[in-house]
Amino acid sequence: MAKRKLLGEILVDKGLITAKTLERTLTRSKRLKKRLGGLLEEMELITGEELADALAEQYGYRVVSNFSHHNFSSELLELVPSDVAMQNVLFPLKIENGRLAIAMADPTETRIVSNIAANHGLTIIPFIATKKDINTAICKQYLGKDLNIRHERTVLIVEDDNLLGTMWSHLLTKEGYRVKLASDGMDAYKTVITEMPQVIVTEKAVPKLDAYGLFNALRNLPETRHIPIILITGSTDTEEEARAFEKGFFDFIFKPVNEVTLKTRVKRAFQYLEREYGMIF
Repeated sequence: MAKRKLLGEILVDKGLITAKTLERTLTRSKRLKKRLGGLLEEMELITGEELADALAEQYGYRVVSNFSHHNFSSELLELVPSDVAMQNVLFPLKIENGRLAIAMADPTETRIVSNIAANHGLTIIPFIATKKDINTAICKQYLGKDLNIRHERTVLIVEDDNLLGTMWSHLLTKEGYRVKLASDGMDAYKTVITEMPQVIVTEKAVPKLDAYGLFNALRNLPETRHIPIILITGSTDTEEEARAFEKGFFDFIFKPVNEVTLKTRVKRAFQYLEREYGMIF
């Protein structure tokens, strides 16, 4: 059996990056513990489409794209629960004769795919797709929403305590922000994709998809990976703050939340977006 070419070699052979860029990015990927392809895409050195083509060549799979508006039955979607699809960037495409076609952004993520196959007695036929295409399909087919980009200063608050969420919402609304509320992580993911808030404030232990799961899901999508996410927790564990910053959360607030602290942290997040990305609100 022929040895599989390395992803970096394929990208260099295609002229998408230089050997020196590959060397430097490999060093950075090891330091950050990130996959080479995802890091190159994050650094905008290659596009999602170029990464998908290279992965397809590496693994001998076909590329699938622009499938979000096709008709998918509820029975098919149930084979890959929405939380599994979101957190692992997977989407079920078709089932036929005991074979399930699945679109995946990372073909090395075999554990979840193997579990799906074992749980349903199916053979998996993998396809490669961009993270953007998969997440667009998840949004459309699981969540029933299309993208709705608005340019107002928008903050998403994720809190399952309705009283607290409403109180924080009123506070930030008075500061001139457009505020959206979500009571769980799945609802938050849906809201992010459809409303595209610039800043997120989330309680750690929300149902269905906790703050860390939501963080992972949003960092998998190029359009949302830059969003500053502020973590709120009622935990008294001081190591939690260090863990949150190591993970990549923009800021951290202990409960009970001080009004001035909340307003200041959100304002600082918008200032960061203006400074780093030139966003004007």
